[in-house]
Amino acid sequence: MIMTLAMAPTVPDSVQVQNVMDFVQKGGVMMIPIGVCSLIALTVIIERRIFLRRKNVIPPAFMPGLKKVLNGNPGDTEAAMGYCRRSNSAIANVLVAGIRKIDRCSPEVIEKAIEEAGEREVLTLRKHLRALAVIASVTPLMGLLGTIIGMITAFQTVAVSPEALGKTEMLAGGIYEAMITTAAGLSVAIPVLICYHWISATIDTLVADIDHMSVDFVDEFGERRTPSPPDAKETRP
Repeated sequence: MIMTLAMAPTVPDSVQVQNVMDFVQKGGVMMIPIGVCSLIALTVIIERRIFLRRKNVIPPAFMPGLKKVLNGNPGDTEAAMGYCRRSNSAIANVLVAGIRKIDRCSPEVIEKAIEEAGEREVLTLRKHLRALAVIASVTPLMGLLGTIIGMITAFQTVAVSPEALGKTEMLAGGIYEAMITTAAGLSVAIPVLICYHWISATIDTLVADIDHMSVDFVDEFGERRTPSPPDAKETRP
């Protein structure tokens, strides 16, 4: 055992990866776009996690406060709309579209307006997620491209070197360094893909809750008023 360890070849310092900068330098030029992608992904993930906090999207006190305003001022939709604008949350942006029509439209029209506003709000909630999907798909390909470039360089070096005959370590060293970019690309893509699905699941949960609250809102307040009779001018043939 001791003899085996003693006879084990030592790895040259030129080949060892001792720190992050060593890792980047040995990976080659493709490490630059992979690093840029990792920074963009980290920025998007942090921004979306802050933006999608439940208290920002569906404030706990919003619905009780809105019901209090509507019940306290049955004919004053401006007060309810002002309350929603002050909240400036996703649920407020959705319901304000229905409140705008609540005193002059049927529940079906109110529900349609809320549905259209909800679709616009979903786009806001999913903002920048496409960037994460692209990064998760592209970074492994960048790593593979870097590996191919590195292997071409390694084989080219061995082919033109008169001292390469019988020296497999020269080829192995080049391939070893070339594989670093593949490892880097996968190291970025895997956590980004996990975070993408994590954030998407959070959005789906929030959208389902907003939809449930919107249905309850229409059921409770949509029948309070009937549509105003059509104007006489509109009924003329």
